[in-house]
Amino acid sequence: MERDDLKLAEADTDTPAAADAVAPPAATAPAWVSAAIPAVFVVLWSSAFIAAVIGTDAAPPLLLTFSRFAVAGVLLTIVALVTKSPWPKGRMLLHVIVVGLLMQAVQFGAFYTAIGAGLPGGVVALIQGFNPVLIALLAGFLLGEEITGRQWLGFAIGGAGVALAVAGALHFSTSAIVLSFVGLLGLSVGTVYQKRYTQGVDVRSGTAVHFLAGAPVMGVMTLTLEDPKVTDWGAFGGALAWIVLINSVGTFLLLNFMLKKQDASRVGTLFFLTPAVTALLAWIVIGQTLSLSAVLGLVLGGAGVLLAARK
Repeated sequence: MERDDLKLAEADTDTPAAADAVAPPAATAPAWVSAAIPAVFVVLWSSAFIAAVIGTDAAPPLLLTFSRFAVAGVLLTIVALVTKSPWPKGRMLLHVIVVGLLMQAVQFGAFYTAIGAGLPGGVVALIQGFNPVLIALLAGFLLGEEITGRQWLGFAIGGAGVALAVAGALHFSTSAIVLSFVGLLGLSVGTVYQKRYTQGVDVRSGTAVHFLAGAPVMGVMTLTLEDPKVTDWGAFGGALAWIVLINSVGTFLLLNFMLKKQDASRVGTLFFLTPAVTALLAWIVIGQTLSLSAVLGLVLGGAGVLLAARK
């Protein structure tokens, strides 16, 4: 939930250490590996919503968010130090911190709180499905990326599908739905901000800074806004381990890699697929189901992403 995504400074392909941290040299990597990365990213990103449902059933949402950031931050700091990753400094460090607060603290603090309030993980993923539209708008205005007419049509169809699916969830807490849109905004703005301002930052140290910047914020919030107690250590530990190792590290490294190779708007179209995958995983793993309108919305969303992803 990654979202993390999918929290994240973008590495410069001209920096040897950064390139090695993201992927093997293109000349030696099999073609099917690059082709499989988007599909793997969607499945892993979607799994974060399921882990969040399990985790917030065992502990308060902000405590789960703080624990995620603290553990992932320490692990990546160790990796960065052992591999002698260069750390961002000065103004670049401030930019990396901003990205971390947007893509980590804002996104996941809001998403986890919405899930903790009872909003199903599948519905949160549906709201996050608006991410490609926001990214396309922001990338067009701020990054100068060209958006074709076919892509805009795909965004419109996909956005309509997400809207239809979310409309069927209005009987849930309105504040939880609002929080989900706040999380969406953090992800979208953070993604474009990262693309524009944090070029050249090593992915290992940059991602570590993201988590280390978000952890104190979430720590203060869990102490002041909720009762930070764990009711089921087994479920909490399992969910936290998955979120940290798979979602906090794996998916955001994949997101960072794809942002280096493709336009932000094209990478954003992958988020149209996460609602359907999340709904399927939620049904298989925790028995959650969606309404007919949500299912129809997923179909429209899938059609939109196929259209928008075509060159």
